[in-house]
Amino acid sequence: MATEKQIETMEWAGTSPLPARKSPFSRFMKKLIRQRLAFVSGIGIIGLIIIAIIGPSIIPYKITTVDYQYVLQGPSARHWLGTDPYGRDLFSRIIAGTRISLSVGFFSVLAGAAAGTFLGLLAGFYGKWVDSIIMRICDILFAFPGMILAIGIVAILGPGIMNVVIAVSIFNIPSFARIVRSSTLSARAALFVEAERSIGAKNRRLIWRHIFPETISTIIVYFTMRIGTAILAAASLSFLGLGAQPPSPEWGAMLSSGRDYLDTSPFVTLFPGLAIFFTVLVFNLFGDGLRDVLDPKIKD
Repeated sequence: MATEKQIETMEWAGTSPLPARKSPFSRFMKKLIRQRLAFVSGIGIIGLIIIAIIGPSIIPYKITTVDYQYVLQGPSARHWLGTDPYGRDLFSRIIAGTRISLSVGFFSVLAGAAAGTFLGLLAGFYGKWVDSIIMRICDILFAFPGMILAIGIVAILGPGIMNVVIAVSIFNIPSFARIVRSSTLSARAALFVEAERSIGAKNRRLIWRHIFPETISTIIVYFTMRIGTAILAAASLSFLGLGAQPPSPEWGAMLSSGRDYLDTSPFVTLFPGLAIFFTVLVFNLFGDGLRDVLDPKIKD
């Protein structure tokens, strides 16, 4: 062991007797950079967020501006991605639609994650009849394919963006509930939880102060991956006429408006389709890489 005087001498000389500790953020970034696809996808997500924030204020044309002189015109210097059947600029509409698609994906998954996490914590912690009731409800929801369930909910509530958010969030609930329940069962059996219980800690404290933090990494990874699925589901509902209504520049609605012109003007559906493809891809790749980054078994 170095004495206090030796430590001071070493610090004055520019050396340190102890290795510098890396912050959690620096360790996280180091792991993330190693996951090249995830890192590039993260940059893509940041770019999408920036476009969603500032895009509507910098687009060259208003999304509702109709110009019948340029109906179904291909990409050109005037209209970079061409125009739709009403002469509206596709580039401007796709940029403006980024905010709608990301908002629908984020808030629908957020609502589903919040409800599913709460139910999963209750089911995993209390077990017995509480677990049975919650899991049987999840089984009922799982019995329906996600899109069929969403279509049924929107058909009951009526078309519209808010109803799409509700529908997509509902079919996300059972997935989060099962994942959080599994993590809760593992955390509940941990020694530190048993120690807290032995000194008289209340159930609320055990759940929110000790068990819930153990599930956060799993929730973050699954949350990220589900955003892409939610965006695709919302676009599918809009394509069927159950989501965003004209003249909204939502990507699925843009696909729907151009499906009658696939033979003559395929670019009307090509570019909104590419926007959906790219967005879903970067979220899925980032979530997959994030799972490896947050895995404690993988060392720095």
